[in-house]
Amino acid sequence: MEPHPAPAAVLAVAEPASRRRRRAAAAGAVLAAGLLAGCGVRLEAPPAAEPVPDALEVVRRTAVSDALLVADGAEAALEEVPVERERLVDELTRIVAASREQAEALGGEYDSGLATDEPTSSQSSASGRVSPPEVVQALDDAAARSRTAAGTTSDGPLARLLASIGAAQTVSGERLARLVDVDGPDMAAPRVPLPAGTDGGTGGGSPSPSGSAGDDGDAGDDGEGEDDERVPEGLTARDLSTLVVSEDATRYALQLRAAIGKGDERARLLDRVAQHAQRADGWAAVAGTQGTEQDPRRPAYEVPRVGELDDEALVLDLEDDLATDYATLVGTTAAGTRGVLVDLLVDAALTLDDWGAEPEPFPGLPEQGEEGSGDS
Repeated sequence: MEPHPAPAAVLAVAEPASRRRRRAAAAGAVLAAGLLAGCGVRLEAPPAAEPVPDALEVVRRTAVSDALLVADGAEAALEEVPVERERLVDELTRIVAASREQAEALGGEYDSGLATDEPTSSQSSASGRVSPPEVVQALDDAAARSRTAAGTTSDGPLARLLASIGAAQTVSGERLARLVDVDGPDMAAPRVPLPAGTDGGTGGGSPSPSGSAGDDGDAGDDGEGEDDERVPEGLTARDLSTLVVSEDATRYALQLRAAIGKGDERARLLDRVAQHAQRADGWAAVAGTQGTEQDPRRPAYEVPRVGELDDEALVLDLEDDLATDYATLVGTTAAGTRGVLVDLLVDAALTLDDWGAEPEPFPGLPEQGEEGSGDS
């Protein structure tokens, strides 16, 4: 008698063909799924989404959008202005170019590479007719946002750039407002905030700033917050010494010119003398050197003669240097405390325009001018 086959062998022999086919099909399905996974196919994955911007990116995008909105608005306004109004045409044309240059310096519009049905800001910012007064309003709004962001953003280099752009937009708004006979922003002369416990008295040989513009103590009437009233944090002893000497040397030079000047120009010079005297005193008080042996101010400074540099050229040189100083310090001081530095940069830019300087897209940023000249 032959031995009884093992149970496993019996099952193998007895397994129906249909079951073997089902097992083979299942194995094939598993193999196909593995191959699809190796090829990176994920049927369950959601479509790619726009990344969420952080706070700095929101600030940057807002500033770019503002600059492009102004550019598009000014470009649209040009179509409504008669060619006979050459000064207005020239100013609007300049604003278009400067605004686009500012948007580019800020990094331009963000493009994720993802398809979207929403128009970009430059495509949708200006539609239909735009009047020059509407461009003035767009400039004023953009300038206010740029100045506020410059005072509060945590990124120093971005703050410096925004402060410069805000100053340029303020100047453009003032210039265009004069040409179309509308009110521009009401910008009071900024004053250096004094440390707690100081009485704001004068010293160091500087004349009293009493009667100067801004004596009401306001750092600005545009509602930008209490940042303007705080002593900037992060100023070094060297920074403060430089500011004291720069402001006092400017005061001295303009006072000398005012002494031999006449009429309206003498009054204009004396107005700036009073403001720079207050600022020199203020920074000396912040440094703690006012009225001490460490006060860096001198009894006299070297001043170019009238034949070497007339009053206008002297003011432009001095105010341009101060604009550069204040723009630099915006980038190195603490967010939330640098508002007065932003305002002082704006004030210098407005003074440069008032004394006949050609408006710049980036006041206080000499490297931007060098880059522009190299490209031309």
